[in-house]
Amino acid sequence: MEVYLPIAHMDINIFMIVGFGLIVGFLSGLTGVGGGFLITPLLIFVGVPPLIAVGTGAAQIVGASSVGSYAHWRMGNVDMRMAIVLLVGSWTGGLIGVHVAKILEQSGHFGLVVSFLYVGLLGFIGISMLIESLMAVRGKKKNKPVQEKRSSWVDRLPWQMNFPVSALRTTVLLPLGLGVAVGVLTALMGVGGGFVMVPIMLYVLKMPTKVVIGTSLFQLLFTTAEVGILQAGMNHAVDPYLALALVVGSIFGTQFGARLGARMPGEQLRLVLALVVVAVAVKMGLGLVIPPEHAFQVSQVL
Repeated sequence: MEVYLPIAHMDINIFMIVGFGLIVGFLSGLTGVGGGFLITPLLIFVGVPPLIAVGTGAAQIVGASSVGSYAHWRMGNVDMRMAIVLLVGSWTGGLIGVHVAKILEQSGHFGLVVSFLYVGLLGFIGISMLIESLMAVRGKKKNKPVQEKRSSWVDRLPWQMNFPVSALRTTVLLPLGLGVAVGVLTALMGVGGGFVMVPIMLYVLKMPTKVVIGTSLFQLLFTTAEVGILQAGMNHAVDPYLALALVVGSIFGTQFGARLGARMPGEQLRLVLALVVVAVAVKMGLGLVIPPEHAFQVSQVL
């Protein structure tokens, strides 16, 4: 069934979009990460303009992450002090990123920049995850002792603050800068930035895993909401019908993924996620080097 998208100015099969939501929701429930890194490329592949794909992808994450963040908040897994510092940074980064997206769109380079960001970031992260997961599956990875003390350079930074829920004392500069980076990535790539935020919170800030997941989801909810509103107001880049279809699909897909994920070993889950990330990076990279099937040129008539 074809549905006209008023913001994207195109007809699209609504069942295909719901199917995209199912796939992304399934992977999100299966692996525990957001599906923003997959939604934007999928929409671009079927002809949705890159800016609309990014803006709508951010809006879709709001609906997909609201239930999870509320559940973690009820369980006490959200460090509100850390979340506020992250939000100050991410809202600032989101505002900067939306302005940059507008400038790039006006210059006609937004789609190219998005493709390079996906190929670079997802390629690096996906290959790293793939190597680690393959070693874990084959049983060649040795368990390294966990260092209890944070690295000394973090301790020497100014503006140290106590975060009681996370049971740590650290500088506000690190989560503030992390929030800015996540906000920019959300505006330019339509992702929540969890694939950048979670490892830093775990291995650099040394936060407990449960608190990392809850705080990341909580921050993700409000960051993507801000970016979605800004993209809709400033760049007219959020298509409500497209976002609604994606949210409906992701709600059901998340349930199936969560049930299957509870039965699979962690090593296999990481391997599945790594393969998906690498596949997306490869597909975006091929789009940069392979000429389009139907090349055309736009000329101005005087």
